[in-house]
Amino acid sequence: MSSLKVAVAQIRCEPGDVPANLAMHLSITAAAREAGVELLLFPELSLTDYLSAPDCAALALGRDSQELRGLAGAARGITISAGFIERGTDGRFFNAQGLFHDGKVLAVHRKLNLPGYGALREDRVYARGNALAAAELGGGWSAATLICADAWNPALPWLAALSGINLLLLPAASALGAVGDGFDNPSGWSVNLAHTALTYGLPTLFANHCGSRGDVAFWGGSRILDATGREIARAGAGPELIVATLAQAEGEAARRRLPTVRDSDPLLVRALFADLISRDRGRAP
Repeated sequence: MSSLKVAVAQIRCEPGDVPANLAMHLSITAAAREAGVELLLFPELSLTDYLSAPDCAALALGRDSQELRGLAGAARGITISAGFIERGTDGRFFNAQGLFHDGKVLAVHRKLNLPGYGALREDRVYARGNALAAAELGGGWSAATLICADAWNPALPWLAALSGINLLLLPAASALGAVGDGFDNPSGWSVNLAHTALTYGLPTLFANHCGSRGDVAFWGGSRILDATGREIARAGAGPELIVATLAQAEGEAARRRLPTVRDSDPLLVRALFADLISRDRGRAP
């Protein structure tokens, strides 16, 4: 397929209520499929809501859980990306985003960059992921997932782009005031998303939560950007499903015009990084 009809579901979750949130996912998926959507992105931790101190033992799901099997089963003729707390086989817990299609789990991304600043303390709750892999969607489309703070580690979008993808999925849970000290989350995300999409020629889907839970206010603002960093669909502050059609040819043209990925030199970066480490070790007491 040279084009792909995509959608982002901006939702207001029920905190800690997996059955209610799963039912909402299934309802939105059915509506998106009816509208001809081929890829549907939900926000970070969409099956549990974003909780500062989640009861992981009660909320975590294994990849073969009934809930995830139900979500995969609903992904008939459509690919779904949804967030959940993953129970690792070793007993650890991960902030994870699964990609589901035709009854199968295509991929699971475990968040790599766990924030521990402002009101964010994920580093105390979850184990860190250790892999960044592309997922083949069919029809020539290949996507990578970065979860929220992953996108703020400059190396990770670059590495995702180097893997040869032509689509970036970016589920998030961004709340006003979460970083603290007057940092403007909505404006910061606008800069970050446009920069990444433009620099690497990657159409980008950004899915955020909306609504208030106590003193936590999610600001929405989910959006779809094309390969030039231009917004082609944007949600407001409430629950909304935004839809757009992406064309492979437009992304290919953008990456030819601004060949950042082609001209990246990982070997040079590795050499510079090794030199930096060497100098840091030389300064160690």
